[in-house]
Amino acid sequence: MATLTALAGPLPRVRSATEDPTWLVCTLTAASVAFLALFLLVPLAAVFAGAFENGWAAFLRAICEPDAVAAFRLTACAVGFAVPLNLLFGVTAALAIARFEFPGRHALITLIDVPFSISPVVAGLVFVLLFGVNGLLGGWLEAHGVRVIFAVPGIVLATMFVTVPFVARELIPLMMEQGIEEEVAAIGLGAAFWQTLFRVTLPRIKWGLLYGTILLTARAIGEFGAVSVVSGHIRGKTVTAPLHIEILYNEFSFAAAFAVASILTLVALATIVITAVIEWNSARTSAGTSDSPEGA
Repeated sequence: MATLTALAGPLPRVRSATEDPTWLVCTLTAASVAFLALFLLVPLAAVFAGAFENGWAAFLRAICEPDAVAAFRLTACAVGFAVPLNLLFGVTAALAIARFEFPGRHALITLIDVPFSISPVVAGLVFVLLFGVNGLLGGWLEAHGVRVIFAVPGIVLATMFVTVPFVARELIPLMMEQGIEEEVAAIGLGAAFWQTLFRVTLPRIKWGLLYGTILLTARAIGEFGAVSVVSGHIRGKTVTAPLHIEILYNEFSFAAAFAVASILTLVALATIVITAVIEWNSARTSAGTSDSPEGA
């Protein structure tokens, strides 16, 4: 046997199916980094460079002037209404879809995805047709002193519409994967519905719920298309932060536009960091559960 081995020489090394050539790994990594640098890092750097082009004093004036403050305030108002209401809807819809069988269940899943498939501008036009002065409900609402289009209620409705799916779409697959065994056990031990919800269901989906809420908040802050249609662009009254950036840019106030945009960019970057932390905590929790004796 030794003689045969010596004659044949050393056996060739068998490459693992998951082992890729070094040149391929380096090429793909370099291409990914170059793409991110060109289409993400460079624009971000340009935003902050433009924001501080005229110094700190001009930056502070741009973000503290009355129209900018009113735009930030209106954005916060829209987010303050859209996030809690869509959060409540998302949890309710996820509970209904993941835990119960009922007629129209698949139709409800499809309807939740509608804002993803419709352009925000089209959604804004739909609200104008419904709640405008000459719309289906607008005349009746105007007669009773309620104004929706070109007012704060229209902005809130448009923001809510485009952000409906985020929490529900995050929770539905998570809850369907988890199953109902723990909820059934809690109910079997005598727990009421609210006790089961707050002590069993919500703790199990806390990371998915927080992740969906952050995405919902970020989307509500940055919404432009639907809000642009229903706002009327009344400065100081119906202009949100993204619309204020557009107005400043169209007026060739580039430094001020970049200054306001930098605030939204910081919010976006904070969202990315928080999301990454949540994913890391969720993965660590899942790994700890699977490694525990109970998970095994």
